Amino acid sequence: MTAHESVPSQAAPRLDVRALSTSFATEDGRIQSVADVSFRLMPGQTLALVGESGSGKSVTSLSLMGLHAKTSHARIEGEAHFVLRDGRSVDLLRLDQKALRGLRGNELAMIFQEPMTSLNPVLTVGEQIAESVRLHMGLDKTGALAHARRMLELVEIPAAAQRVMIALAMACNPTLLIADEPTTALDVTIQAQILSLMGRLQQETGMSVLFITHNLGVVAQYADAIAVMYAGRIVETAGVHDLFAAPRHPYTQGLLGCLPGVARKRERQAGAGVLRRRLDAIPGQVSSPLAPPPGCAFAPRCSRRLDACDAAMPALEVINADRWPLRQVRCIRAGETA
Repeated sequence: MTAHESVPSQAAPRLDVRALSTSFATEDGRIQSVADVSFRLMPGQTLALVGESGSGKSVTSLSLMGLHAKTSHARIEGEAHFVLRDGRSVDLLRLDQKALRGLRGNELAMIFQEPMTSLNPVLTVGEQIAESVRLHMGLDKTGALAHARRMLELVEIPAAAQRVMIALAMACNPTLLIADEPTTALDVTIQAQILSLMGRLQQETGMSVLFITHNLGVVAQYADAIAVMYAGRIVETAGVHDLFAAPRHPYTQGLLGCLPGVARKRERQAGAGVLRRRLDAIPGQVSSPLAPPPGCAFAPRCSRRLDACDAAMPALEVINADRWPLRQVRCIRAGETA
């Protein structure tokens, strides 16, 4: 299946997340970090989860993997139905840690945002990859180390720490890969190589990818669909082409307005004689989770705000349900901004 190709709605999702909510215990009380997050990811497809730092992207992924620290006293609610390679479906949020450990590294894998802090400094890279292979694939030490060498050859060597994390994640051919900011802090040349490598591995294995990033330029090249997060909630989902061509949520419009290429293209289409040198910026700051606004979380920063926006949090409205990616938006003025 080619990138950006829509999938019929009757196809079964690899991952179906419904009303995921995560809160943490603090000295100031329980803080709601993620609320009512729902999305679907189809087999062999890539869904990009985008938004500003602190929007809840990484919390969402760690909730799905069951990797929050015990000291955070995370409370996770909702459903996350995941289809295993043998066709069985499990709810990731209902599994205990023993069952999750059996899936992690095997059916589920993750490339972490900081690869150097995710590797064990007292073990060689080969030993760390071989450990996962022995656990999930049943190979002996010699066979596991040989498999580890093949994985390292597959991912090549430049940007070694990042590639090692990819090799470790891919060692047991997962059906779902969660990539948390896999190209952060890399220069554009290495970034392109890493994305090309991940795309090639995805084509070869047929895995689904949940790609977490704040870089919309990367999303345009790599993802099939986008879910935009703001203040812990999904505010818009769409196929890549649909979202870039006609964003419906004011926050999504603001994010795209910050991209030089998108802003210049729109000015040309509007017939502007001279291109502006300054890009639009989204005013204000994300509200504190300790004191969220009463209605729409984006309302204090929104130029299209109405009094009704302060009354209640808008629902995530499904605009089309006949194909994947779903077109959804959380805005009472969505119909006006289409």
